[in-house]
Amino acid sequence: MRREVGPGGTAPEVCVLHTVAALPELFGPLLREEAPHVRPFHVVDESLLADMISHGPLPAVADRLAAHVAEADAAGARAVLVTCSSMGAVAEEVRKRAGIPVLRIDEPMAAEAVRTGTRIGVLATLETTLGPTAELVRREASAQGVRVSVTTTDCPGAYEARQAGHPGEHDRLIAAEALRLAPSHDVLVLAQASMAAALASLPDGGLGIPVLTSPRSGAAQLAALGDDFSGGCS
Repeated sequence: MRREVGPGGTAPEVCVLHTVAALPELFGPLLREEAPHVRPFHVVDESLLADMISHGPLPAVADRLAAHVAEADAAGARAVLVTCSSMGAVAEEVRKRAGIPVLRIDEPMAAEAVRTGTRIGVLATLETTLGPTAELVRREASAQGVRVSVTTTDCPGAYEARQAGHPGEHDRLIAAEALRLAPSHDVLVLAQASMAAALASLPDGGLGIPVLTSPRSGAAQLAALGDDFSGGCS
């Protein structure tokens, strides 16, 4: 586990919990743009994702996430943003017993996808993310009273390319899957925050349909907590 305190003071107000070591660098600027009134600290625990991949959402994984949330609460955080979509269902479980808000990174993205169209393609590089994200989209559709069709793909080879240290190939394979699905869908969802960079590999003219990612809209959730942070930021 690694903790990084963001700029703006010694009393951070929001914990941003990652399971991929590269994500604090991505979310730092986004938080400054989307929720400038909060002071974040970043916690990285890659073992959570490793255990999810190996064993699934065991109670022990939820307990460890709950322990991170409790530590964040004790450190003065007023909310925890979980940036790992694979941990989404676990985050919802922990939310029920937490003393502070626990936010899923992908909830705003799922809601936007349902508002955008009824033929939704969900792309992930991990099966542990694919199922939870597709289920979240279907649940959001039910809440909005909309009937949708959801197609899923795990972008074959992309995860292995990233693990082998080939991020360019990882992004290319995701873009290729997006190109394959675009003609038969109204909107595509890139389920993992780590997939957002693949947008740069898409054609200059885009795909002709929206491609949604979770980092920006997920970070923007914290702006809606403005009243809860009033007076806490200088």
